[in-house]
Amino acid sequence: DRRNTLARRFRSVPTVIGLFFAATLLFPVMAALALAFDLIRFVTGHSQFVAIRLTIVGWVYLASEVVGIAALGAVWLATGGGRMRRPFIGGTYAIQRWWAGTLFSVIRRLFGLRVEVEGSEVLTPGPIHVFMRHASIIDNLLPSALITAPHGIKLRYVLKRELLSDPALDIAGSRLPNYFVDRAVGGASEVASVQELGMGLGSDEGVLIYPEGTRFTPERRERSLARLEEKDPGWIGRARQLTTVLPPRPGGPLALLDVTPPADVVIAAHVGLDGFSHIRKILDGGLVGGTIRVRFQRFAVEAIPTEQEGRVAWLYDRWAEVDAWIQNA
Repeated sequence: DRRNTLARRFRSVPTVIGLFFAATLLFPVMAALALAFDLIRFVTGHSQFVAIRLTIVGWVYLASEVVGIAALGAVWLATGGGRMRRPFIGGTYAIQRWWAGTLFSVIRRLFGLRVEVEGSEVLTPGPIHVFMRHASIIDNLLPSALITAPHGIKLRYVLKRELLSDPALDIAGSRLPNYFVDRAVGGASEVASVQELGMGLGSDEGVLIYPEGTRFTPERRERSLARLEEKDPGWIGRARQLTTVLPPRPGGPLALLDVTPPADVVIAAHVGLDGFSHIRKILDGGLVGGTIRVRFQRFAVEAIPTEQEGRVAWLYDRWAEVDAWIQNA
């Protein structure tokens, strides 16, 4: 596995650095082309000038990757190759917060987004398990920006393994207690690894998981329903009632309820980032000038059923509430 990790980083790190220098050298040309594209679309009634915004976001992403990789390398060297564990882990957490905060702040400013948060007072104290809706390619920036940075809750993430192709995320995420799920493997071993991630949480820690497993689209909803009807038809009726979220996958989320010490569950619903789900929606200006609404609700672990069927029903109840809230937001 170490050999695979090194091979992956020998590919991803030079690629990102090369793309950053190329994008920097070519930025004037790219910006001119983006503006020309936006002007053509302006003539046809699309007045949001999205291409130039995306060009800037792309450059900032590459720049933050390069700075993040360099900073992670500096922390590794300064801590004796990671042997000084406390500053090594603390420095990595700080870089992770900076990386996510920078990207979210730039996107927020460039697209003129407003953020409204309800229920943030329930995020402390830890430990907590955060079950978050997944609807966009950028909503994985929300936990750091809205939970870790303002409230000091260090989150352990359950992420898809494909994200290891991002070198800064790969390096930082592998140093910290996170788990990258191999969705091709699935099964009991992956669930057990998620459960292990939730063990031994402190009062300033939590685990974040996306119960849907992937971001919502109408096409993915149909595929999820077809898969559920084949593998677990007993819940298909409840699943079909959900129209703006995918049916939750109970394996990982419910496994976290059995860890020690037990932790309350925070349901994190959000709406307003759906305009960032597809490149077509982005280019149509679906995100410009929008409002991101986020709602946190905390549920005491003692009030959650202890038997499996009751827990699955409880999770479906929570996701039905998220679905209804999104429709009325």
